[in-house]
Amino acid sequence: MSNIYPVRIRGSLACFTRPEFKTERFSYEVMTPSAARGILEAILWKPAIEWHIRRILLLAPARFVQLKRNEVTKRASVTNVQRAAGSGVPLDYFADEDRAQRNTLALRDVDYAVEAEFRMTARRGPDDNPRKFDDMFRRRLEKGQFHMQPYLGCREFPAIVEPYMGNPPPLEGETRDLGYMLHDLRYGFAKNEPVFFRAQVERGVIEIPQWEAAA
Repeated sequence: MSNIYPVRIRGSLACFTRPEFKTERFSYEVMTPSAARGILEAILWKPAIEWHIRRILLLAPARFVQLKRNEVTKRASVTNVQRAAGSGVPLDYFADEDRAQRNTLALRDVDYAVEAEFRMTARRGPDDNPRKFDDMFRRRLEKGQFHMQPYLGCREFPAIVEPYMGNPPPLEGETRDLGYMLHDLRYGFAKNEPVFFRAQVERGVIEIPQWEAAA
């Protein structure tokens, strides 16, 4: 087991999409644990470790904003891409003919702190140890380094990530039941299983239950 790492995550726009909505994007009121995990993995991901979120601290109240976004409705199939790569013939795609305008209920001016830890996995090598990854993560977080841009639910909503020193403090007046929220996905051989938990805000803090990532 590793240390607890306090990390501040903020940005101008965010959308942590509720899975019960299919085509329209409707955000949860707060960041989901899976979104927080993805941000930490953008800073440091190695097969030898897995991140676990322990707490989410609300540093700013939830503010919604409605947007309209242009999206495409189709995905390029792997078979067609491989065929085009093998033949050298470009795969034609015209976004103007496949565009759809969809509503998004997003969050604005979000500000959170998360407390997280990592565990060593069965994929660790003989030279892997918690001290090694502790040094790597702290160094990368302090210098603002990442191997991919951290984002707040959608790739077009970049996140600012930095060490959390306790300021601003959690919202003391926030105590309420947010209902069921997506915790994360449990990846299995046959299918991926979504895992939910009951999100309770107590004085601006959401305690995240422990779980096992593997089925």
